Amino acid sequence: MRALVQRVSEARVEVDTRVVGQIGPGLLVLVCAMRGDTEAEAEALAAKIQRLRIFRDAGGKMNRSLRDTGGAVLVVSQFTLAADTRSGNRPGFSTAAPPDAGERLYLHFARSLEALGVPVETGAFGAEMAVHLVNDGPVTIWLDQGSS
Repeated sequence: MRALVQRVSEARVEVDTRVVGQIGPGLLVLVCAMRGDTEAEAEALAAKIQRLRIFRDAGGKMNRSLRDTGGAVLVVSQFTLAADTRSGNRPGFSTAAPPDAGERLYLHFARSLEALGVPVETGAFGAEMAVHLVNDGPVTIWLDQGSS
């Protein structure tokens, strides 16, 4: 699985101007299941993100995790993270998991974070979404986990 993690002071996702997920301080995680990924990769990615030390400590160093801060996660599916731009100018997405597997793994990833005690909100898989965020830092981290 592939994820783009952004530390945020707040974030929300809307579908047709209706808020479907919203958090205060925490992480916005754009996630894409790649062809061949399994539940094991989703669980490993969730565990990694839950332990990722990218929040400031009292000294201002990035030394605290979601576990330490009690922050929440807004999980948004984004198959375009699978974009292959090596040939031409139009991205290809053949390395993304098919929609049924992608949705199953996206939901499994979100449930895995919840099982680790992280408050989770989600977007709407496959929907046209408007994502609003205030990137804190900015801190943006790219993660790949698994077969991709």
